[in-house]
Amino acid sequence: MTVTATVTGTVTDLSHDQVRELIPHRWPMLLLDRVERVEPGVKGVAIKNVTGTELWFQGHFAERAILPGVVVIEALAQLAGVVFVLKGASRISYLAGVKSMRFRRPIVPGDQLLLSAERNAGAPGFAEFRVAARVGGQVAAEGLITIADPSATTPGKV
Repeated sequence: MTVTATVTGTVTDLSHDQVRELIPHRWPMLLLDRVERVEPGVKGVAIKNVTGTELWFQGHFAERAILPGVVVIEALAQLAGVVFVLKGASRISYLAGVKSMRFRRPIVPGDQLLLSAERNAGAPGFAEFRVAARVGGQVAAEGLITIADPSATTPGKV
């Protein structure tokens, strides 16, 4: 799936390789294993499998591996970016803000994150998303993030 314009209708079952075509992230920072569904510009759901071989576990509480909160935020931002890109935003979008992020339980190797992002508000070139990461039906993290499309914003105002 090469995205060159706005996509209409729900997109389902995007593989890891298809996600690579939508956002510029690469290993080790491409965190979405699969995108289950996206309503372009509105909301999306994705999966991130947490494995003990991920680089951050080597130094982040090495005796008790816990996925760093910034990695969870980045995964949620990548999903929001996919939702934004499929609506016609630039392939390269930036995380512009994080508000009210709460971490409810530790995320450890072996967990599977069910990520969700739903557009909440936004000005031209920006989109605020209500995001959540769930493990086994329990909320592990939730909050608001803002994504910016640099092609639609004033230089220096991102």
